Amino acid sequence: MSESESARRILIYSHDSFGLGHLRRCMVMANSLVEQNSNLSVLILSGSPIIGSFDFKSRVDFVRIPGIIKLRNGEYTSLSLHINTEQTLAMRASIIQHTAETFDPDIFIVDKEPYGLKGEVTETLAMLKARGTHLVLGLRDVLDDPSLLAPEWRRKNVLPALETLYDDIWVFGVKQIYNPLAGLDIPANVKRKITYTGYLPRSAPSVTDPAILGEMKDPYVLVTVGGGGDGDVLTDWVLRAYEGNRQPPLNALFVLGPFMPPETRASFRERIQKLRRVRAVTFDSHMESLMQEASAVVAMGGYNTFCEVLSMNKRALIIPRTVPRLEQYIRASRAAEAGLIGVLVDDGVRDSNTMLTALRHLSQQKKPSEVVIPGLLDGLVNLNRLVRLRFRVVDKRRAEQDTGEAFVSD
Repeated sequence: MSESESARRILIYSHDSFGLGHLRRCMVMANSLVEQNSNLSVLILSGSPIIGSFDFKSRVDFVRIPGIIKLRNGEYTSLSLHINTEQTLAMRASIIQHTAETFDPDIFIVDKEPYGLKGEVTETLAMLKARGTHLVLGLRDVLDDPSLLAPEWRRKNVLPALETLYDDIWVFGVKQIYNPLAGLDIPANVKRKITYTGYLPRSAPSVTDPAILGEMKDPYVLVTVGGGGDGDVLTDWVLRAYEGNRQPPLNALFVLGPFMPPETRASFRERIQKLRRVRAVTFDSHMESLMQEASAVVAMGGYNTFCEVLSMNKRALIIPRTVPRLEQYIRASRAAEAGLIGVLVDDGVRDSNTMLTALRHLSQQKKPSEVVIPGLLDGLVNLNRLVRLRFRVVDKRRAEQDTGEAFVSD
């Protein structure tokens, strides 16, 4: 067996400017890839401050780049360093490029942002392209409303990257739910690069159950707001339904999120301590275990939560956020139309009786498994298949580069 066959490398970039979504999606992919490919190592570039809290399989590692967060007004700021955003971005770009140069991956998967956060992977993409690395843009099922996405991509000059830099565009969803590039003027040569993989399935890890489950003696609804940075509205709305005289049929377990402001989290905990049927945790890296044991789910509807709901076959009430993007609203609306989940749109009033009624109706919903959508949860199977095929393309490309012959992609 040659060295190229015995040692494969994939580099994954996750900008992680807000919440946990990008990191968790990349982690699921990395763990599955090394599990299915014994000759593969995966390195994740991430700005998440809590990446070390997660469980990575052998042959998956990460490089932590300085963190930048996205504020609710859409602006970015350095997470913890007392330097300005431009300096932080320059540091991140330098670390990314040096890591890529040293790691020398066969495949580079960029999560969501074609040029990276504020263009920080642009030079790395050009360098790896010249080396024969296979460049993949990985997109979640929904990016944003087309009326907002189109001007954003024009401003960022995204189309040239899709046409000349990237070899593939992998959409981690199914077209029956949504086309993330709908409404955009995408040329035919870019459309040919697009592959829908299906959603990335999840399973509960075979580890000790989270300690909080020992306190949940009766059936419960899991209330989760992802990272929690903007989860105060949903948490308050659901909590008020449990504070009233008429209460939902199930007990509740709230996951407040590691990025919820400390004072907000403390206020919620004070209210929860007064309620006999409600418990809370700040964060658990094994969210799949909490969801697997739940009877139902209430959530904001980010990509990872949606994948977990489908995988664990849970009745779910999704209350999507609409700022700074319409991503969650679009996903929830399309999934509800398909009959996979229930939706409650924030009307600004947030009457506790409205929430109580929605929670009571949860038991009447279909489970996701009762809706047949071909390929819905085939994401990891197809990801591994695509990666193996692309390794062959890389080998051919690099061999022809070595001999000076022109490479023609299949």
